[in-house]
Amino acid sequence: MSKRIGNQNPTQSLIRPSVRSEYELAVELYELSGRKAYEWQKRLSKDILGKNEDDLWTHTKFGYSVPRRNGKNEIVAIVEMWALGEGLKVLHTAHRTTTSHMAWERLCELLDKAKLEYTSLKATGREQIETPNGGRVDFRTRSSSGGLGEGFDILIIDEAQEYTNDQESALKYVVSDSQNPMTLMCGTPPTPISSGTVFTDLRKRTLFGESENTGWAEWSVEEESDVNDRELWYLTNPSLGYKLTERAVADEVGTDAIDFNIQRLGLWLKYNQKSAISETEWAELKTDRLPELTGKLFVGIKYGNDGTNVAMSIAVKTTDGKVFVESLDCQSVRNGNNWILAFLKTADVQSVAIDGASGQGLLAKEMKEARLKPPILPTVKEVVLANSTFEQAVYQKTLCHKGQPSLEQVVTNSDKRPIGSAGGFGYRSQVEDYDVALMDSILLAHWLCVDAKPAVKQKIRY
Repeated sequence: MSKRIGNQNPTQSLIRPSVRSEYELAVELYELSGRKAYEWQKRLSKDILGKNEDDLWTHTKFGYSVPRRNGKNEIVAIVEMWALGEGLKVLHTAHRTTTSHMAWERLCELLDKAKLEYTSLKATGREQIETPNGGRVDFRTRSSSGGLGEGFDILIIDEAQEYTNDQESALKYVVSDSQNPMTLMCGTPPTPISSGTVFTDLRKRTLFGESENTGWAEWSVEEESDVNDRELWYLTNPSLGYKLTERAVADEVGTDAIDFNIQRLGLWLKYNQKSAISETEWAELKTDRLPELTGKLFVGIKYGNDGTNVAMSIAVKTTDGKVFVESLDCQSVRNGNNWILAFLKTADVQSVAIDGASGQGLLAKEMKEARLKPPILPTVKEVVLANSTFEQAVYQKTLCHKGQPSLEQVVTNSDKRPIGSAGGFGYRSQVEDYDVALMDSILLAHWLCVDAKPAVKQKIRY
């Protein structure tokens, strides 16, 4: 029976395509020490050290988050050993002096075992390793002034969850003079008492496609989860089965479920997070009276991701060029689809979009049996487009609504979540009791309405 190991691929990532990578040589140098890189470490090193057609780093910034004791710093060591071999200058920073010193000790040990020539300076808080070809790694404890006036090719931000804006202001320019600069951030999700915000901001901007030349990878759960669920242990800990054991993880389970979720399951907390769409923004779109409508209805139907509820909403164009949206209902799937079919049979509907793997197939079949027009089953790409179209309509004030309380609750307590691998996004509720399916059905209907082509009038020739 083969030994079970943790998930070797990130649960969430955005990696830009590279032409080639320096990782093979980097891993080879690392393994001269007698250590073996795990598969996930090789894959991540390949992405970090990827280059474009101009032989420059594909990612000038790269961040990754892995739960504790999985060996995330071995990847840093792989990068640093390669950099020393290439004669590059690296600044390795950490939040604590002890962490910085341990990184220096680790790299010295690897170089010794690999029988690679180097000289070292042991000065607590200012350690240094240098190779005969001019390669150098400086180890520093971060401060708001550390690194100023010095030039490096690669900047390492260890314990990145503690990396503050002030520190970034001081450090980000140390690689500016390099012909091919790289900033590498690694850490774990911040706890409620973590001081840093840069790591969180990098994650958010990268996953939602808001930054260029940046990559991200993480092993995480999306929400607070059962600490005893061993499947999640393997999902979020790539080194489980290698250096990390089930017994060791089981010993970590205690009374603090939140801490276990953060440190072992990679959970990113969302305390006091601002809604993706604010109450003010949504209120500005409210109309006191029903606008003058034109054309047929467009219907959006969404089966919730948890398979509990299904929501239906409509969108219709107005005479002043806007789109009016309204939610019709959100019911338990146990009620069946008859209420949906009854509406579709009697309303003046132009097209219907159904999303949600838990129910779209069955409803499409029932619509066919009822001799209704076949629905649109949107692709992931189309769902991403629907979400971005809705967001732009909110910003540009091209949609309107009557201020339904149930819809307002969901929309103004929503958060973005990444979809796909190209920076696309969807929405999720910040409040457990609010079903985002209601919002999803609205934006599907809105997308159909906006995307619809005007009907072509038949020309009669004599």
